[in-house]
Amino acid sequence: MDVFWKDSILCAIECTRCHRSLRPGDERILSCYDHEAICMTCKKEEEARPDYEDVSKEMIGQCLIDVEMGQSDPKGYCYNHFYPYKC
Repeated sequence: MDVFWKDSILCAIECTRCHRSLRPGDERILSCYDHEAICMTCKKEEEARPDYEDVSKEMIGQCLIDVEMGQSDPKGYCYNHFYPYKC
């Protein structure tokens, strides 16, 4: 896991899925499929996918192994897949 993940995703200026512009105060969240910053509309669409439950469980399990256990996840990378954040 890139230790500089925050630099590349935290203040994303557009949704990587629909390319909607994201302002600093707009909520964004990380995709469970590709770990990219997406808007909340795209997250709702992601959550409606039939495989979302399985993918999200697998992602959080692996993320916790890779980041939480290895680096103590000081800035909440894994949890930003489930809790919206702002720039």
